Amino acid sequence: MFDAQTAALLRTILDEVCGAVSGDEAATRAHVASKLFESANRGETSVESLTAVARKALSDAPTMWR
Repeated sequence: MFDAQTAALLRTILDEVCGAVSGDEAATRAHVASKLFESANRGETSVESLTAVARKALSDAPTMWR
């Protein structure tokens, strides 16, 4: 599990990157969140790189999820 500061950072990045995703597209948010969690679990904690991971995950999400 992540400490409170890391969890808050991940949540903020997820909200920022998925802000334009409509609320009913939870699968897209879940896809982006899973990629963020994977990166954080590998030790990545910089805002810049986590944001890049989230944006790439959003753009790579299957089109049926968008």
